[in-house]
Amino acid sequence: MSIELVLLAASVVFGIVHIVIVSHLQSWQRGYRWTASSREHSVAPLTGIAGRAERALRNYLETFPFFAAAILAVSVASTHGWLTVWGAHFYFWGRILYAVLYMADLPLARSLLWNIPTTGILMIVAGLFLN
Repeated sequence: MSIELVLLAASVVFGIVHIVIVSHLQSWQRGYRWTASSREHSVAPLTGIAGRAERALRNYLETFPFFAAAILAVSVASTHGWLTVWGAHFYFWGRILYAVLYMADLPLARSLLWNIPTTGILMIVAGLFLN
């Protein structure tokens, strides 16, 4: 299995872990009765770390499909190379650091770090054409 596919699988695991973390933070803030409810009633937005974790997850879910599509395209086209490997690393490790910085409430660092995984996706796409 290629390094890119390993990092795609690791990104799937990270996404699931992130969902579980957000779920628990929501439950702690809103209560487990809310967790077990049908969630049909409107609730106040999450605050603090729970709100930041939820927003970080939303951001992850916005970028993950582009990463997955790029990695799958590289695999189908067999255009693996240094750009695709480093791009996959940039995305995976950058997304983890981004989530940590977002939950730690470090807005400037988080905003700057957002560029690393995004650049990773662009590197993977470039590798499709240059490898």
